[in-house]
Amino acid sequence: MIKSFNRKTPKIAASAFISEAAYIVGDVEIGEDTSVWPGAVIRGDSGRVVIGRATAIEDNCVVHSGKPGEGDTFIGDMVNVGHGAVIHGRKIGNNVLVGINAVILHGAEIGNFCLIGAGCVVSEGMIVPDNSFVVGVPASIKGKVPDKQMRWLRDVPGEYAKLGRLYKTEGL
Repeated sequence: MIKSFNRKTPKIAASAFISEAAYIVGDVEIGEDTSVWPGAVIRGDSGRVVIGRATAIEDNCVVHSGKPGEGDTFIGDMVNVGHGAVIHGRKIGNNVLVGINAVILHGAEIGNFCLIGAGCVVSEGMIVPDNSFVVGVPASIKGKVPDKQMRWLRDVPGEYAKLGRLYKTEGL
């Protein structure tokens, strides 16, 4: 379901796949080849939400523009936001994996080529530098992304873009 709010209507690239069971409202922009899966909620009612190209917002995720007056939320290109993740952060860079059920709290910023582990809670205002491997509650940077995990950052976004195109072709 795609809805306008406060005179703002979501702008969605023609090549994006948006599940009919997703809810997108307000000042939201979604880029080329991005996919938004069933149960996902993207709310641009307190600020803008901008999602880049070839990014996957998986099933049951919540992306919200943050506390009123706090600003916009930007999610880069080729990002995979895993099932059930909650994004309230200010910025997520390019080629990032946000693991299943991870939480990115208000004002947090995630650099490029980062892996945020499943169930991780990135604290309010935390700044995560490029190439960081982050796990835990609260989040802790454990070093650089291990080579064996880089596949998640390089390959999975393209796989989701292809899957989204297939869903569109099938009329789902």
